[in-house]
This record gives sequence, C-alpha cells and structure tokens, in this order.
Amino acid sequence: MRRSSVVGLVLLALALGLLGAGCLDGTETTATADTVVGTLPTTTTDTGDLPALALKGDPTAGKAVFTSAGCVGCHTLADAGATGTVGPNLDEAKPPKELVIDRVTNGKGGMPSFKGQLSDAQIQAVATYVSENAGK
Repeated sequence: MRRSSVVGLVLLALALGLLGAGCLDGTETTATADTVVGTLPTTTTDTGDLPALALKGDPTAGKAVFTSAGCVGCHTLADAGATGTVGPNLDEAKPPKELVIDRVTNGKGGMPSFKGQLSDAQIQAVATYVSENAGK
C-alpha cells in the first residue's frame, strides 16, 4: 500500500472519530449542570484567603463603595438605587456577608475580583452594607 493511501486512511479515521464524538457537527457544547446539587456556604471561618472577614464593616462607607466601585452597573439593590441586570439581583439573593466578601475579593463567573482595587476595609464595608440592606 502506498504511503499517501495510509496517510489518507489515517486522516479519514481521525475525521470519522471526531465526527462521531460530536466535535465536527458545528454545535458548541459546554459542561454546565442542568441542576445544582447542594447549597451555598453561609459562613466562612477561615480568614486566610479573605482578610476582610476579620474586620468590622461600616455600612455607610459600604454604600459609598457600592455606588463608586461600579457595583450599581451590574447589580440591583434598591437601597442604593441600583437596577443593574448583569449580575445577581442582590435584593432577591440576600447574600450573607461572608459570601459577599468572597465574591468581591475573589470574583466568580462574570464577577471580577476587586482584591487589587479595594482595600480589605472597603471590602468589609461593602459586604456589611449589602448584607444589611439587600431585600429591604
């Protein structure tokens, strides 16, 4: 058998394998769950990754951070007059302070990390503000 025939057969077998695996059918697949199993944590005791947990937050200062750091552009929070629709509606979610600290510090999904932009005190303040005013 000629070498070009062997190469052709190998390429054909590879293409058929990819087609059979769904890689060449023109659709994009993602590994997203249809249902979520479990619950979100409501408390965090380890402050190693979240130094803002060790601080006491000032909700008045937190409102100023919320309105000036761009939170209003993505989130809905009635107390701040925010009607953003990109991120979660905080009035509906009513996140606990620890979860807000984690998301503001580390980000997740479309939420960016503010670790390098906000101080630990600002993160604690905005988390205190959100957790005390969401859903009011």
